[in-house]
Amino acid sequence: MQYRTPRIPQQPAPNRAEYDARLTVELATVVTGARRRALRDGDRQVDTAHLLHSLIESDPEARAAFEGGPQLAKVLGYLVQRSIGYGLRWQGAVEDSGAVPVVEGVGSALRGTGVEGWSPSAASAMAEARERAELRGEVRAGGLDLLAALASDRECRAVEVLERAGVDAEQLAARIVGVSGQGWRGVGGLTA
Repeated sequence: MQYRTPRIPQQPAPNRAEYDARLTVELATVVTGARRRALRDGDRQVDTAHLLHSLIESDPEARAAFEGGPQLAKVLGYLVQRSIGYGLRWQGAVEDSGAVPVVEGVGSALRGTGVEGWSPSAASAMAEARERAELRGEVRAGGLDLLAALASDRECRAVEVLERAGVDAEQLAARIVGVSGQGWRGVGGLTA
């Protein structure tokens, strides 16, 4: 006698085009840059430090959220060192801040991202960025949405980099959210 295991219908994960359609052009550029950086660094997954690095390089509004050039230069210095020493301890380890439960065998298709090759923390940050945009009534998430999400996750690699560079991540997240109330995008970017 054979017992059949009932099949549970699964909803198909959104493909990369559907996922990217929920991002601004600028944030889609950041995501592409983070994917390239992870591949170039020999990392198995895009993590929050890859996202932070690409975000700072590509998004002028994200750069404006920092307290000036010296602070930003120090953050970039730590991010650049990732491949030549700082961060080598991260290689081969999955970044998981606990923001999303790790499920064996599922990879990084977590919290509705449907994108393979992402650390749980990076997937969570992208999902939170989309949620932040939706709360403002926006269809697409932008760079500041992602920066606020990254800075809010006290256990992710991006926050580790920020704090080593002397940036108060909690204050950075609060500044982004607090500027201009709900919709912090002003003319010319961030304004205090």
